[in-house]
Amino acid sequence: MNGNNQNTRLAFLVVNFGSSTLLARNLAPAVRECRPDVVVVVDCWSGEDERQRVTELSAAEGWDLVSLPDNRGFGGGMNAGAARARQLGATQLLLINPDARIDSSALDLLSTVAAEYPDALVAPRVVDAEGKTWFAGAVLHLSDGATSGRSARLPEATDGIWEWISGACMMLSMQLWDAVGGFDESYFLYWEDVDLSRRVTARGGRLIVVQEATVLHEEGGTHKDQVEGRGKSGTYYHYMIRNRLMFATKHLDAEGIRRWRRASVTNAWAVLLQGGRRQFLHPVAPARAAWRGLREGMALAAFALKNDGSERQT
Repeated sequence: MNGNNQNTRLAFLVVNFGSSTLLARNLAPAVRECRPDVVVVVDCWSGEDERQRVTELSAAEGWDLVSLPDNRGFGGGMNAGAARARQLGATQLLLINPDARIDSSALDLLSTVAAEYPDALVAPRVVDAEGKTWFAGAVLHLSDGATSGRSARLPEATDGIWEWISGACMMLSMQLWDAVGGFDESYFLYWEDVDLSRRVTARGGRLIVVQEATVLHEEGGTHKDQVEGRGKSGTYYHYMIRNRLMFATKHLDAEGIRRWRRASVTNAWAVLLQGGRRQFLHPVAPARAAWRGLREGMALAAFALKNDGSERQT
């Protein structure tokens, strides 16, 4: 698939962690329809049986498989995938989750915009299985570090927000990927897309959500420790809460870090509530994960403040 530019070489990048069933259900039919030039699946180690399944699936589908000896998280996996795609001559990257599916019409729209704006991080509108919008642009509120949909909470001033694009599905040029250095692997899971978005805009790039392009997303489908009917996974709670303050140490001044730190308990409770109240019938596991994330995030903030502010990259 060369889109509207014969010089474009498109690569699909997917990170797998125990999700070979989702790859068969979502990636395989999408690749057959969209026909990208390169498909790179990065398998983060989750066990011998899963390694065998994803190896066999990749061979049958003609995908390029990068088998990592450990679990490097979403960012680390995507960085490994992009490195392999570069070796295979890719000039444009589509990063997509195993639990997301794209069709050819959405891909053409994204590819056209990405080719026209090589400095842009481009995303579709993401919908759930019922057709409800899951992502159509998002903002980070600098007052307290909360995130929301683009229109869910209006800031008092436009300089009080930073926009960001979800890593569930995004497209960008290899040129832009190299310019920003890919994902920051220290996040491991969650907030690395917020971080990437910030680094793109900080260097003068733009974030574009193509509302006419829609992608289906089965939210939570890649979380191995999520129990049906009991909310989000412990992994989700831990990293979502921790990484908010990690982001602060990388992008805010000392005053900003303190401001976000003061709102951390409120924010952690809001993250827990995303899993619904039924989970509190079995509260120990989610509470433990949230506390661990809060404790680690607070430690990161304290370290940054002790060392004269933060390790800001922007």
